[in-house]
Amino acid sequence: MHGQSSPPPISLFSTDGRPHPVQDTLMVVTLVLGAVAFVTAFFHDLHLLSSWAGLIGIGTGLYGQFISATTRERFALIIGLGASAIGFMLGMAHGGLFGGWLG
Repeated sequence: MHGQSSPPPISLFSTDGRPHPVQDTLMVVTLVLGAVAFVTAFFHDLHLLSSWAGLIGIGTGLYGQFISATTRERFALIIGLGASAIGFMLGMAHGGLFGGWLG
């Protein structure tokens, strides 16, 4: 049975077996920004960090959704987008993007 290759492993996230470096980078950046925004949103004095990280996380997540190729990427992007949105909204409620620096 030389010459026969084994079948590819079964994936729960229906990957296509090809590398997607841009999509994977956006996925990781969105997850990290979402985690930062979500965690810092619970500290009132860190509203600048949570609101900016959330806003940038929302932007990278939306673009990542636009160009995503696999279910794995879409799943992780939605988790990151949700965390970014919660962090952004709580950061805005605690003082916003500029926090009194303007006006």
